[in-house]
Amino acid sequence: MSKNLTTLDSYNTALQFFYRVLNFIIPKNRAGDKIFSYILFIFKHRRLPTEKMLFNDVLYRIKTSDEILDPMRVFVSDKEFLKIYVRAFAGENYNVRTYAILKDPKEVDNYQFPENCCIKPTHLSGKVILRTKNSPIDRGKIKSWFNLNRYSVGREANYRTLKPKIIVEELIFGRTNVEDFKFFCYNGIPKLIQVDIDRSTNHTRKFFDPNWKELEFSIIYPRNLQEMKRPENLPEMHDLVKKLSKEFGLVRVDLYSDGKSILVGEITNCSENAGGYFIPRSAEKQISEHIFIQRV
Repeated sequence: MSKNLTTLDSYNTALQFFYRVLNFIIPKNRAGDKIFSYILFIFKHRRLPTEKMLFNDVLYRIKTSDEILDPMRVFVSDKEFLKIYVRAFAGENYNVRTYAILKDPKEVDNYQFPENCCIKPTHLSGKVILRTKNSPIDRGKIKSWFNLNRYSVGREANYRTLKPKIIVEELIFGRTNVEDFKFFCYNGIPKLIQVDIDRSTNHTRKFFDPNWKELEFSIIYPRNLQEMKRPENLPEMHDLVKKLSKEFGLVRVDLYSDGKSILVGEITNCSENAGGYFIPRSAEKQISEHIFIQRV
């Protein structure tokens, strides 16, 4: 294991312990959420949040203000409802096919899962089972997701009122390892593209400007130094994220693509819970100017 991954694992372990202590001490209400988020921001970024137009400071203000409670931001946080939003603003062809929505643990017990499918909660993030070739299903694990609330972990209030459900989808492009492209958009304009590589083994990232010029920084995970070709359908991706992000200020739109077809993964209101520290940290100012300063 590399030194960078060992350091990252130690950081994540400390952060998880920190989360648990803060959640136990600080009340779960809007005042408590702001205190929690303030302390967490300092812990992650080693500085105080400001009113400047810096990447993480803008995300912090979204999270700690009423903006995160905007009905549209709450609506698209639910993975079932997101598909309604995508259908309305871009078209059904950009949605991953849905096999079923399971609304209680009994439905999980009785449902016959397709031999190839993606299983995930609509109210959480980062939980997923990719089933292939009729592999065994851990129904207990799936049912445990009904008892989880993402708000309780990181105080992202847009998740607090979401009803627990499980969505069963078609396996994207029939594969378990597909490239996803995360577009950071500001006022409906794509500004930054993030690509995650080898998440389950040696997680690295690459960042590009909208024209696919690689940028020399990363966020949280080490920068991947391998060359990555510009997607053939990048212009279509731009058109799609413009349609999906126009109702928001700063937002992240996640897409899957095989070079020809494009499918929407999710819309993320507060990327990395406003805790995505830059590598190097000095890059945040330069990238923030690129995102927020309007050039004509």
